Amino acid sequence: MTDVPRAPRRPRERTHHGDTVIDPYDWLRDKDDPETIAYLEAENAWAEDTTSHLAGLREQIFTEIKDRTLESDMSVPVRHDRWWYYSRTVEGRQYAIRCRVPISGPDDWEPPLVEPGQTLPGEEVLLDSNDEAEGHEFYSLGTFSLSDDGDLLAWSVDTTGDERYTIRVRRLSTGEVLSDVVEGAAPGATWSADGRYLFYVTVDEAWRPHRVWRHELGSTEDDVLVFEEPDERFFVGVGRSSSDRFLVIGVGSKITSEVRLLDATDPTGEFRVVWPRREGVDYAVEHVIVGGSDQLAILHNDGAVNFELVLAPLEDPTATTVLVPGSDDVRLEAVDAFARHLVLSYRRDATTRLALMEVGPDGIGAPTELDFDTELFTCGLGGNAEWDPKYLRIGYTSYVEPATIWDLDPATGERILRRRAPVLGDFDPADYEQHRAWVRAEDGTMVPLSIVCRRDTPRDGSAPGLIYGYGSYEISLDPDFSISRLSLLDRGFVYAVAHVRGGGELGRRWYDEGKQLAKMNTFTDFIACARHLADESWTSPDRLVAEGGSAGGLLMGAVANLAPDAFTGIFADVPFVDPLTTILDPSLPLTVIEWDEWGDPLHDPEVYAYMKGYTPYENVTDVQYPSILAGTSLNDTRVLYVEPAKWVARLREVTGAERSVLLRTEMSAGHGGVSGRYAAWHQRAWELAWIIDTATATAGTRPNQRNS
Repeated sequence: MTDVPRAPRRPRERTHHGDTVIDPYDWLRDKDDPETIAYLEAENAWAEDTTSHLAGLREQIFTEIKDRTLESDMSVPVRHDRWWYYSRTVEGRQYAIRCRVPISGPDDWEPPLVEPGQTLPGEEVLLDSNDEAEGHEFYSLGTFSLSDDGDLLAWSVDTTGDERYTIRVRRLSTGEVLSDVVEGAAPGATWSADGRYLFYVTVDEAWRPHRVWRHELGSTEDDVLVFEEPDERFFVGVGRSSSDRFLVIGVGSKITSEVRLLDATDPTGEFRVVWPRREGVDYAVEHVIVGGSDQLAILHNDGAVNFELVLAPLEDPTATTVLVPGSDDVRLEAVDAFARHLVLSYRRDATTRLALMEVGPDGIGAPTELDFDTELFTCGLGGNAEWDPKYLRIGYTSYVEPATIWDLDPATGERILRRRAPVLGDFDPADYEQHRAWVRAEDGTMVPLSIVCRRDTPRDGSAPGLIYGYGSYEISLDPDFSISRLSLLDRGFVYAVAHVRGGGELGRRWYDEGKQLAKMNTFTDFIACARHLADESWTSPDRLVAEGGSAGGLLMGAVANLAPDAFTGIFADVPFVDPLTTILDPSLPLTVIEWDEWGDPLHDPEVYAYMKGYTPYENVTDVQYPSILAGTSLNDTRVLYVEPAKWVARLREVTGAERSVLLRTEMSAGHGGVSGRYAAWHQRAWELAWIIDTATATAGTRPNQRNS
């Protein structure tokens, strides 16, 4: 039997705003310390030993995921210029292979498809990530950017998980990998129109993308710094407009943005600001051609909390005309431009929507919404790489329907089914049901809650349950289909998603009411949703597990402290459970930019006191907690491994819990966990086995937290 890990106490002091905190476990932040690695490895061994009885269940779940997945598969090809581009997977191989075949002619708009396992005639392999990943424990593809003539491929790779990528360039006509290499880049790069220059972004010491560079292909001269953002709250990105007419630099904090444009045929010219930044004004830009005139479609929140869409001349972006006004009920989220249409993405009643707006010689028409005859669904634009396509590709899914791809003919409204993601075996969507409930929160706010289960699941409180939440950064948890989730549903689980404040499901105000000094709403909303599931007999507290990751991991830690009786288990993945310590230190990765989200506890004593009141690590008490599993990755640069490591150490110290508090660290991965699909399936099978065991093994009792 492996010994229970016990992290030594090595007290460190910090004092802010007259408050001194003694932190006994902050020494774990030094991952170059052999004792830190030894502790993490001891925790891994303890987690494996404690859950060894689940080995068979893990293998069973992995097999279920694998057997339901078409392992040799191909995406629906996307047309761009003279080629159809697609990716495919091969049974037994971890990563996708990216390929293309030539179009047959200018009128070829029907994507070529073959039977599973076959390859398209004339296929050209552009990048086989399986070859790239050979010899590496971790592999992540960042940039995949083709020059306008289709002959140059710039791609970037991260083999450690720290999200710093190496860019290389291949000439596809010869297969030659050129001598051009860029180290330490962020994901994302784009070409000038002539393919002579590559624009890319690098990060600062805090892992913030902050500089845009111009690399001249084949040159031995130093790359040219095109733009640098000194404000530590802002991220920087670079790309091309949908029309390919412009190079675009986007600069944004959590609440403020700025866009700069440069004609892609003039790559050494000066980028021009569309609207100078103003605090709290967030906007995005698309190039549109109306009656031969260059225009800009601008989606913004200046005086419109849920955003409005305006049109402005390229030469005077301030001379705006409103196309779609703002609304309290509709959150405009994105606009995509094509030669003959704008596509507006928005949400109403916590559900995504799409509308087409015709671009004519005299102006832009009113939005026409696409209809999807389902209560809960997610819709959005699919792969659309052509400026003037015959079809617009759209995607659709729900909790019970696999991802579906249609090509929409805007001229007729006809939708052509191109693909419905296969689910092998005896899967039938009719065996499952999905519901939307509205739950009254602590302050009376109605919170949307999505629920999915098999139709034969009992409604007497006996079903095990899993409730998922996030609630930060205006990120919405929209309905999605999951093959791995079937392994829960087919075991009688009720699966629920709490669309709590801090997310974006009900617009910008929904986000504002769950951030900074309103962050507690995120936690109390989630608790209300969990209690609703028990009150309505979907499940019961001694059979309900909660799950969340990253900022959702903060949610998990907070609700464990606030309502430990509402759950029998909590899985916190890469959890942000020590946010106050992190956000007090501006030298740590991504700290300063987070002040717009959480507040600035370093300089504001009110924010400091508020955060100290909810931060999970500092609020552990000697109560009967649910069983807790914390997952992390050693090379995570967004939520450092030290946060869950400290949290678990404190939980053990304060509560005496042994088997019911586990820490599992991936020693060669980043924020997204392991790489490779089979490795990811094994990881998810490990997690699901723990969730199933936790939700079913203790039904009718509460675990003995002292020696469980």
